[in-house]
Amino acid sequence: MSEPREPAAPVPQGARPEPPALEGNHSKVIRRAEGFQWTGVPLEAYKATTETWRGISRRELVGKRGESADFHVRYFEIEPGGFSTLEKHRHEHVVIPLRGTGEARMGCYLFHVSVGDVVYVAPEDPHQFLCPEGAEEPFGFLCIVSAHRDAPREVDGLGACFICE
Repeated sequence: MSEPREPAAPVPQGARPEPPALEGNHSKVIRRAEGFQWTGVPLEAYKATTETWRGISRRELVGKRGESADFHVRYFEIEPGGFSTLEKHRHEHVVIPLRGTGEARMGCYLFHVSVGDVVYVAPEDPHQFLCPEGAEEPFGFLCIVSAHRDAPREVDGLGACFICE
């Protein structure tokens, strides 16, 4: 059972209290701004080097601001013709597309995915996410992972994939 919190100071009638800060381990709302951006959440590089990926960015929505959750929620966006690193790791994760269409390469399968689909990546399965070259908009998705995860390991090509619709 959690310890009781100090009651909030009374707010004068007609006044509105300030919303809680994004920093800290407390309940909060991270407001979506224009497009697929969130107020107070900076755009970050996908990885330090660009040798194994192209045209992808990320935003850490939950997990970097003092939350105690056992998971992190990140938003990735891949430009048309872009792709993530082909990699594997011990932790599992879930991907939920929010924008456009893309491809999820998992093992020897290539799945076409779009808004509302849910992708589960099992531990140690090689995987990669791609946005088709001719796509009309970027492929954007939430990625939910363990807060305590291992570092990804790059995988050499897998050869031919079976296409799953």
